[in-house]
Amino acid sequence: MSGNGNAAATALARIQTDSVVATLKASYPGLQFEIRDKILDTALSKIGEKSLFTKELEHALEKNEVDLVVHSLKDLPTVLPPGFTIGAICKRENPHDAVVFHPKFVGKTLETLPEKSVVGTSSLRRAAQLQRKFPHLEFRSIRGNLNTRLRKLDEQQEFSAIILATAGLQRMGWHNRVGQILHPEECMYAVGQGALGVEVRAKDQDILDLVGVLHDPETLLRCIAERAFLRHLEGGCSVPVAVHTAMKDGQLYLTGGVWSLDGSDSIQETMQATIHVPAQHEDGPEDDPQLVGITARNIPRGPQLAAQNLGISLANLLLSKGAKNILDVARQLNDAH
Repeated sequence: MSGNGNAAATALARIQTDSVVATLKASYPGLQFEIRDKILDTALSKIGEKSLFTKELEHALEKNEVDLVVHSLKDLPTVLPPGFTIGAICKRENPHDAVVFHPKFVGKTLETLPEKSVVGTSSLRRAAQLQRKFPHLEFRSIRGNLNTRLRKLDEQQEFSAIILATAGLQRMGWHNRVGQILHPEECMYAVGQGALGVEVRAKDQDILDLVGVLHDPETLLRCIAERAFLRHLEGGCSVPVAVHTAMKDGQLYLTGGVWSLDGSDSIQETMQATIHVPAQHEDGPEDDPQLVGITARNIPRGPQLAAQNLGISLANLLLSKGAKNILDVARQLNDAH
């Protein structure tokens, strides 16, 4: 088993991997689990570093050096390389973004920060939405792992606040640094944010059966819808795409949006589908193909397909309203930088 990360990010990767191992040990008390941290000598600021990490870990999977790899689901592409699949999606933690303030601005919100305050984020998605919502603020890129970004915030005077994923802060035990949690009307989150995905060999039935107990049915269905939406839009990290999902009274609600890089142009829509969250069962068909890179043979197929269709339908609605042009321009501008 391996956690995704490099030397600077190992703490969070190890915490995430440990949480998965603890759940597996509780389900299989007779099994032994060995954790191997893959330490990659790559600067975090390098473009495409997540894909480099993932490729290295998939190489270890392919060579049978490890049997499963724990990732932040938002870092995994909606199409995995041949031979690999996401064999489990764990119960989602808070998927929303959080604001961490410089010590001199503790107690403030983004709305009450002084005019021209600089807010740090490495995410085009966050910057586009927040520039639109808080035009009195300036948004500037900040790179590095959680420790590095927090140190830049606290020790330098450049940033009044930074935006981070709430789930990462909570997993690290840094609840006290969360100064504000952003609601969907302020900033929708990334596809899969807050959930952990367990990547395995697609043909390894024993390991697929083993990790299947980790699937959280509601998280699974929400993330299938989100990933299908992103995949059908042909979006990714290089363009501002965001989502919000909720299950209520047998309905899965999916809100999705696309933005121009500066946030001035956007399209957002919400759709819903009747989907009852199923209990896990043991007799799923053996030959189920993946849905958006995910294999869940112990969850009924019908709800999974309904969630995927919801994501595709919402993507088609946005595309019919001009989303492709917004994303194409955003991608070209981002590539130019």
